[in-house]
Amino acid sequence: MKALLIKYKLVIRFIITFLVVYSVLTVTYNLYLNLSDGSKYFPDYFTNLVARQTDALLNGVGYDASVVPHNVEPSIKIIINGKYVARVIEGCNSVSIIILFISFIVAFAGKFKTTFLYCFAGSIIIYAFNLMRIVVLSVGLYHYPWRRNILHTVIFPMLIYGTVFLLWMVWVNRFSKQKNLNA
Repeated sequence: MKALLIKYKLVIRFIITFLVVYSVLTVTYNLYLNLSDGSKYFPDYFTNLVARQTDALLNGVGYDASVVPHNVEPSIKIIINGKYVARVIEGCNSVSIIILFISFIVAFAGKFKTTFLYCFAGSIIIYAFNLMRIVVLSVGLYHYPWRRNILHTVIFPMLIYGTVFLLWMVWVNRFSKQKNLNA
C-alpha cells in the first residue's frame, strides 16, 4: 500500500487539492447565494449582471431585446421583439464553471504568479464565452424555437465545456509544473 501511495503521490495530491479547492469555492459561492439580497439584484448579482449584459449585446447587434424578472421563479426572462425566448437562471452565470476551471488549475499549479494570472484570464475568457453563448442561444431560440433541446442541452454545453477543456490542456501543456502525474 505504501508503495502505491509513493508511486501515485502526485495523482493523490492532485485529487485532494482539486477536491479541497472545489469544495471551498463551492461552499463559499453557495453561502454568497444564500446571503445575497435578492431585492437589489434579482435573483443574485452575477445572474443579474449576465442578463443585463446579454440584453446590451442583443440590442447592440440589432435585436429589440429586454430582460425582466420572472414573476414565478428566481430567473430573468430574455425577451426579443416581444417574444419570451429564454431565461437566465443562477446556473447560466458561469460561476460554477469558473469554480471547476480554477479548481483544476490550482490542483495542477505552476508558479504562483502564472497560476493566478491564468486563473484570472481563463475566468474572463469563460465568462465572455458564456455571455456570447447566451446571446447566440437566445437568437437561435428566437429564430428556431423547435431546436430548443439540441441547442440548449447539446450544442451550447459542448461548446462551453469544450472551451474549458481547451484552457485546461493549454495550462497542462504550457504552464504547469506537473506535466506528467506519474513522473
